Amino acid sequence: MLTLALVAVLSCAWIGDSHGKEYVPRELREIGVAERLGDSVDQDLHFVDQDGEQVTLRDYLDDGIPVLLTLNYYRCKMLCNLQLNALVPGIKGNGLKPNDDYRIVTVSIDPREGPAVASAKRQTYLKALGMGADVDWSFLTGTKDQIDKLADAVGFKYSYDQQTDQYAHSAAVYFLSPTGKITRYLYGLSYLARDVRFALLDAAEGTLGTTVDRFLLSCFHYDAELGSYAAEAFEIMRLSGVAIVLALTLFLGAMWRIELRRRATEVL
Repeated sequence: MLTLALVAVLSCAWIGDSHGKEYVPRELREIGVAERLGDSVDQDLHFVDQDGEQVTLRDYLDDGIPVLLTLNYYRCKMLCNLQLNALVPGIKGNGLKPNDDYRIVTVSIDPREGPAVASAKRQTYLKALGMGADVDWSFLTGTKDQIDKLADAVGFKYSYDQQTDQYAHSAAVYFLSPTGKITRYLYGLSYLARDVRFALLDAAEGTLGTTVDRFLLSCFHYDAELGSYAAEAFEIMRLSGVAIVLALTLFLGAMWRIELRRRATEVL
């Protein structure tokens, strides 16, 4: 059981040729993420929130702010907790407010889970965030057909292992624009605050952030292989070169004015 979970953690589940598949358990061949960038989720999918209220995805996408989405399950004792734990620093440190600037939505992939376990999980992570009880992080549960439709929409492939009563799945965070369009994926068990911020800015389509953010975004590009925002070395070198030329120009101009004053003093 532990071995299966560890392999699931490490998989972003690209499996090699057909010969390699002979050595991979069926459960692991069926998990992973098939990116659906540019596609939109069905906003009419319905779930139940941690308070037992009936909700739809539209309820989280109706006021022009992006959504950070995760798919987990609340009884998970390993990967889900590791992923959500890793997400906390990215939420706390990204400089945006998970109330005014974006929403966080976690959906359980286990249809047997209900509001009680969702509420308990929410309280755990609100405490970990230390940002108050009104943080806009919803923990949802739902029926299998609604869960599967959402999972398929974002390309999340998972598998239930009846023997262990666990779900095999990979770790990913999904970013949705205010219109429900999938704009970015982040992978793994480490989410830099910078990457979370830039992904939210991308999802917001320029409606969040400052001039400094736009400058930084011009120096970073999303590296799909790394699952992270990487610096554009050429762009940074070009901008650094411009800054150096400007600095030298100002310095030489100041020195030239000092020299002119000195000569004028000598003449007098």
